[in-house]
Amino acid sequence: MDLNISPTRVRGFVSRRVNHILAVVLMSFLTSLVARDISKAYGDRLVLDGVDLVANPGQHLGLVGENGIGKSTLLRLLGGTESLDSGEISRPQDVGYLGQEPEFPAGATVADVLAEALAPLHESVRRLEQLACRIQEPGAAGDYDRALAWAQRHDAWDADRRAELALARLGLGRLPADRRVAEMSGGERTRLCLALLIGRKPDCLLLDEPTNHLDDEAMEFLERFLLDQPGVVVVASHDRVLLDRVCSVIVDLDPSHFGVDGEGGRRYRGGFTAYLRHKQRARQQWEEAFLRQQEELGRLRLAAATTARQVAHDRPPRDGDKFIYSFKGANVQATIRRRVREAEQRIQMLERSRVPEPPRPLAFDSPITSQPSSRARIHISDLRVDGRLRLDRLEVSAGEHLLVCGANGSGKSTLLGVLAGRLPADQGQVTVSGGRVELLPQHVRFSRPEISADRLFAAMVGEQGRNLGDVGLLHPRDLRQPVGVLSVGQQRRLALAVLVARQPDLLLLDEPTNSISLALASELESALERSPGTVVVASHDRWLRQRWSGSMYRLDVG
Repeated sequence: MDLNISPTRVRGFVSRRVNHILAVVLMSFLTSLVARDISKAYGDRLVLDGVDLVANPGQHLGLVGENGIGKSTLLRLLGGTESLDSGEISRPQDVGYLGQEPEFPAGATVADVLAEALAPLHESVRRLEQLACRIQEPGAAGDYDRALAWAQRHDAWDADRRAELALARLGLGRLPADRRVAEMSGGERTRLCLALLIGRKPDCLLLDEPTNHLDDEAMEFLERFLLDQPGVVVVASHDRVLLDRVCSVIVDLDPSHFGVDGEGGRRYRGGFTAYLRHKQRARQQWEEAFLRQQEELGRLRLAAATTARQVAHDRPPRDGDKFIYSFKGANVQATIRRRVREAEQRIQMLERSRVPEPPRPLAFDSPITSQPSSRARIHISDLRVDGRLRLDRLEVSAGEHLLVCGANGSGKSTLLGVLAGRLPADQGQVTVSGGRVELLPQHVRFSRPEISADRLFAAMVGEQGRNLGDVGLLHPRDLRQPVGVLSVGQQRRLALAVLVARQPDLLLLDEPTNSISLALASELESALERSPGTVVVASHDRWLRQRWSGSMYRLDVG
């Protein structure tokens, strides 16, 4: 029997049977991702408590919230890579998950993981060819229809080309097939995982910070792919442009943003810009409701305390009206008691339904650099770092704010490493004149993850420095948590807090908005704009670039 049936013949069956399988295809598209009352704790630390979430096909959903609120945990639970403590999740059968630090089999090569990712699609094409040869057999038509619907939904015939295109557009096109994944950088592994998901084209995509290691071309490629996805897409991202362009629903997991009812998982229709408007309006309404309740409580407490003193006889009874005086006095006292009782009952009712005070947002409450110094200058000429960076000339004056842009591989991180004295130059002259120089790298690592955040901060800043709680970048509940249990974003906040406390003359920031909350990203941008010292930022953040008021320098690859 000849099983070598071309895709053209298989597609021919599609046109003859399209009406019959249309309902099957549509039902497959209508599979939603639903989480009900889910909770998760790590030890005595409750991360998620009674969270509900519904993500519908074609209605791409963005997850936002403060660092440590549980976005990454929620995505792992939704993807089934971690188990629930309580609740239930109903998910599509074919789920693709991208974590911030993707894991691959030990010893696997690029060719290995690519073959494994695309194997179900290759198998679906082979199965279709086999079923096409038996289409007239009893019961074979139903099997064929289901297999065809799955293959069409995943565009299985185009899987190899789609994966190769994704690797190229994500900057991995020249990666040798026999390269071991364990030898790749963290950014390369993330982009490889993303390319595999694009090749697979699963029914449900769960993406945790997918643009962290992408340049402009790669981000635009990812956006086009996501916009074309008809299935479920849930993305947690600091990339405000991505959330604006791709997502039609924003879910804020942070209960401190919800005001009166404290409901978790508040949904906002529209992208990130619409979410900001909704959030600002909700915050204003919350503040007004809190002030109204506090004013009413103040009036009632004052009334309850002073009513008895305000209604009292100020004259003695005359000889002929002692009875009337006593009768009126009893009525007055009864009125007083009734009014006091009503005030106290109203106070109790308001106390039971108390509007919580809006929390003070975590923010930079002091300049992020010291006053400008004539010493804080940079001069670079004919700089070469073999295979990583070529830069002919760069001058940065004291107090200047410079944004360094460029595609992946252009040497942005390498440049900051050289300026910080962490990487040697192979050629050229690099002069960094200044007092204290501080670098925030892309990947924050602390040498003592077992000690608490406040103790580590004190050790890094010095006993004469500020307290971590005074800086305002970590929630008070997280100050005594071991650094190792903090989220990636919280650890990045801690590193930022150390920089703020040290007040450098020259501040070097490598992708500073990666993995931090959207609110803090905006605060950081504002703080940088106000900072009097010299600042050099390397970033692919399109939102930041569009609003940057300082100078810009673009590095070219090679």
